[in-house]
Order: sequence, then C-alpha cells, then structure tokens
Amino acid sequence: MPAILLLAALLLAGCSTTPQVPPGEEPEEAIFSASRLLRSDVKSPVDVYDPLEGFNRGMYEFNYGFDKYFFLPVVSGYKAITPEPAQQGVHNFFNNLLDLKTLINQIFQLKPGPALETVSRLGWNTTLGVFGLFDVATRFDIPRHLEDFGQTLGHYGAGPGPYLVLPLLGPSNLRDGAGLVVDSLLFSAIDPLRIEGRPQRQIVYYTLNAIDQRAHIDFQYHQTGSLFEYDLVRMLYETKRQLEIEK
Repeated sequence: MPAILLLAALLLAGCSTTPQVPPGEEPEEAIFSASRLLRSDVKSPVDVYDPLEGFNRGMYEFNYGFDKYFFLPVVSGYKAITPEPAQQGVHNFFNNLLDLKTLINQIFQLKPGPALETVSRLGWNTTLGVFGLFDVATRFDIPRHLEDFGQTLGHYGAGPGPYLVLPLLGPSNLRDGAGLVVDSLLFSAIDPLRIEGRPQRQIVYYTLNAIDQRAHIDFQYHQTGSLFEYDLVRMLYETKRQLEIEK
C-alpha cells in the first residue's frame, strides 16, 4: 500500500492544476495522466470491478478520519522523539522481516534466481547487519524484491476479484485480502521473533511496524481536494498490482 498511496499523491498533484491553453491548440497530456499510467487493455480509470463501492467509499472516509485525527499525530510524535538513525534502523529491521515473506512467496512461485538473492540479503543483513538494523546487502548491490501471497495467487492465474478498502489498511481486493491473511498466518507459524502467545510483545511489534510504515508514506487523504481521489487510488492500486504480478 505505501507505494500505491505515494503514486496517488503524485497523480492527484498533477490533476490539481490545469494549464492555460491558447485558443486553437490541443492541451498536452499530463505527465501523470490516467491514460499514461493505465495498461493498454484498461479502457478508463474506473474500469475496476467495485460492486461494494458504497461500503468502500465509506471505509475510505473512515480511514481518512483515523489517519488525520489519530494516526498522523502519533507518527509525528514518533518522528519528533526518535533520532533519524534510530528511525532508519527500525525501518531496516522491518524490511528484513519483510524479506522473509518475500522469500517464502518466491519459493511458492518457483523463482530460484530471485529467491537466492533474497536468501543472500537475509543472510548479510541478519548477521553483519545486526538482525537487520543495518542494510548492508544494499551496499553490496544485492537487489531487493517484494513478493506476497496475493502476487503468488495472481502468478498462478487467480483474478483480483472485487475491489476492497480494508479498515486502516486501505486499498486491496479479494485476492490480495486473502493473500494478506495467508501471509499473516505463515509469519505467525514461523514466528521469527518469538512473539506468539506473548500479547505485550505482539502489541509492541505490530504498533511499531504500523508507525514505521506510515512514517514512510507521503500521501495524505484529500490533500488536493480532487473529486476523483477515490477513483484514482483504486485505479492505481489495481494497475500496480497487475504490473507486480506480471514482472
């Protein structure tokens, strides 16, 4: 979701101003216009299966309120009291754990080359990088991949299903929502941090992880005043997920 919201911020910023066009001349297409971001087989920005649009729009507004009046103030406080090197260390730590999820799904998708690169990243960052606090693998030019079970399902031909806006988590769809559940169950089964059955540790882990993710997203709901923000975020999500599956 972070990449989706960042793309949405760029797109909405591009749509928020309209340049003056001299009479008789055709306006130039915006750099971040919907037609440039859409795949050729998508006919319009609203060409997304969204039978629950009423519910989804309501959830979008709920997420806006939660983000503006609760979560963003918490994130601002976190940034204010946490030195930047410590913030980066926390971010690296969670990215290292995310690489574990990527590795599992690379194995499911039978991608041996990328899987070996992810194994190498995990090895270097967990050891020399002190349990992931330092991203030494990137300094060694080892590429980072991102995979999840939603992509695995798509890799084997599962369609996205209806579009969904999840509480607090934002844009998704039926396939990716199911994938999120599977990824969570797999992480709990592996339990690399030994937090299962220890509620206090789980609260600390999931709270800090959520704060770290939000701290690295520039997007803010309704920041441009666009009437089409919901439609654009929806289109961007579905398009980006399809590109991630096809890569």
